[in-house]
Amino acid sequence: MTLDLTGSLPLALGGNTFGWTSDEEESFAVLDAFLAAGGRHIDTADVYSAWAPGNDGGVSERVIGRWLADRGTRDQVVLATKVGALESRKGLARENVEAALEESLERLGTDHVDLYYAHFDDDSQSPAELARTFDALVRAGKVREIGLSNLSPARQLAYIEAAQAEGLTLPSAIQVQYSLAHRADVESGYGQIARDHDLALLSYFSLAAGLLTGKYRGPEDLSGAARSGQLEGYATTEGFALVDTLVTVAERHEVEPTSAALAWLRAKGVSAPVASARTTEQLPALIDGVRLELDEKDVAELDAASAPFTS
Repeated sequence: MTLDLTGSLPLALGGNTFGWTSDEEESFAVLDAFLAAGGRHIDTADVYSAWAPGNDGGVSERVIGRWLADRGTRDQVVLATKVGALESRKGLARENVEAALEESLERLGTDHVDLYYAHFDDDSQSPAELARTFDALVRAGKVREIGLSNLSPARQLAYIEAAQAEGLTLPSAIQVQYSLAHRADVESGYGQIARDHDLALLSYFSLAAGLLTGKYRGPEDLSGAARSGQLEGYATTEGFALVDTLVTVAERHEVEPTSAALAWLRAKGVSAPVASARTTEQLPALIDGVRLELDEKDVAELDAASAPFTS
């Protein structure tokens, strides 16, 4: 069962910036512009943005909840959140998941979420226990569909098999790290699971912590970058050569490198890349990325340039 995004742009707006690098006014403006452009799918998590000094978990959910209430847009969006990573609600034991969901619903100001992810695995729970836990949430009407993120391919398959064996709700989506600069996870396992089981495939870190925006062309450009720690892993000769090729492809289509990077993901079978915009000025490049269709030459060039990132 694939997540239904009919009538929506094939793009999930990442909510990790809301209440962190985007204040509430900026967050509302981004959400307004995304909806106006035809976007529907909003992706957040209970842990966003607990990593930031002064923030606790649920910050993004609270901002989205206030926007939904203020704009009256709940029935216009596909709302996704996640459980398992927040320190106060860590793990996927049934009682914890149920309590975490209630807290997320309260912050979001809604009686259900459209897509609820197991954010990280919990090996204290068997695949059957996980499947029963999330199935119960669907049967209670508090979750419409189930997603899996950061479970290994083997655990995802075991979850699916356990759900099938007991007639439980099957997942409809998986979310996994995938970009031109991080290909191996999907191309050596997760992509096949998505195809075999008719699952929507959503990519996170779709722009490789900002490398694929084209802003960083060499090591000297990383100084003072907000995500310099995350970018360091990509700051290699191969990484910057990839950016050069990406810029060339983007210029051929008169779009930003961001747009070409997202278009490549869609050409590779991604149902909807997850990408965030700190301000409305960053949103058009994301929208262009899910409207642009790369040709075979474009894809081949990007495949070749990103070959070092396939293992």
